[in-house]
Amino acid sequence: MKLYNTLTKRKEKFVPLTEGHVSMYVCGPTVYNLIHIGNARPMIVFDTVRRYLEYKGYEVNYVSNFTDVDDKIIKKSVEEGIPAEEVSRRYIAECKKDMADMNVKPATTHPLATQEIDGMLDMISTLIDKGYAYAAEDGTVYYRTRNFKGYGKLSGKNIDDLEAGHRDIQVTGDLKEDPLDFVLWKPKKEGEPYWDSPWCKGRPGWHIECSVMSKKYLGDEIDIHAGGEDLIFPHHENEIAQSEAANGVPFAKYWLHNAFLNIDNKKMSKSEGNFFTVREIGEKYDLQVRRVFMLSAHYRSPLNFSADLMEAAKNGLERIVTAAENLRRLSGHAAAEDMTAAEQALYEKSEQYVRKFEDAMDDDFNTADAVSTVFELVKFCNTNASSENSKAYLNALSERVDLLSGILGIIPE
Repeated sequence: MKLYNTLTKRKEKFVPLTEGHVSMYVCGPTVYNLIHIGNARPMIVFDTVRRYLEYKGYEVNYVSNFTDVDDKIIKKSVEEGIPAEEVSRRYIAECKKDMADMNVKPATTHPLATQEIDGMLDMISTLIDKGYAYAAEDGTVYYRTRNFKGYGKLSGKNIDDLEAGHRDIQVTGDLKEDPLDFVLWKPKKEGEPYWDSPWCKGRPGWHIECSVMSKKYLGDEIDIHAGGEDLIFPHHENEIAQSEAANGVPFAKYWLHNAFLNIDNKKMSKSEGNFFTVREIGEKYDLQVRRVFMLSAHYRSPLNFSADLMEAAKNGLERIVTAAENLRRLSGHAAAEDMTAAEQALYEKSEQYVRKFEDAMDDDFNTADAVSTVFELVKFCNTNASSENSKAYLNALSERVDLLSGILGIIPE
């Protein structure tokens, strides 16, 4: 199995740190609203990666967090006049419902940032002790970006060419030693949730959260870290800087990133009027259609959402479901007898689709070719199954369709 590693910019053979086991961290959503269809792409893509790794026999420890303390959550709580934790709790529940509707398996662990504050305080203290971080006069703790010699190795950015300005709250540059230093801990503002720390009453920066949750639930060094390509810089770059400086070992062996999703060839945005939640799409299409659509393109290729492409995905799903139901119907009326020699030969011939499916998935999780292979298997079944066949043969074909569909998270019913 080979996968494209953003860190090395090439496809590499997959060799886990521990034989038979895979540790995988996927950055989850910030929970201040219903998830949108852009959020759904990494959820579906990396759920499918997990399913395939499990099919290959690996035990996968899959961790995906919820960012439940953030400026957007606080803004929402102020707008609604309710505590921030009530906002995040509500939208975590809604997110889990949408994930279940898309047949995304629950993570091994879904950590919450607010429940891991002690670990964040520990890692920040370690970074200060090692000279990688410092506390400013107002209690803000910054990371000394230039002290980490490997900074930029994931994104390919040259630190001397970078400008200040990350996703963190912009603070007065006078308190920073360097414009590129980023926030690890920030002082509270009036009405915001906060925690006690050695530096000030405040809350963590965004980047430190994932470093700490990955360390706690997967260890200092992990196999796969994944997320959308928008996270490569600064989020994942900063995670590497924090984790490797604090832990003294490489952070993640393989980095996987999915490309953006556009709407009718435009970037999704509320100002463009093309912003859709998963829930809104679910009102028009079964969310299994959404899954087929997502997997019909390679995860590293940009994906364009349009009515025509969704209709094509809908038709594709119907082909799979109809074939699977037909096999079950035929089996229900078939004689309970063993396969004939001719049926055995046909069943063995269908093995080619399993091999072709595996070849596609072994090549950097090429779900586009894998979905096409399922369509080929479905066509084979439609052509080579009838009321004359034995129950054993029909059941065997049915199981094969269910198997390959299930690896993609597609429910053929």
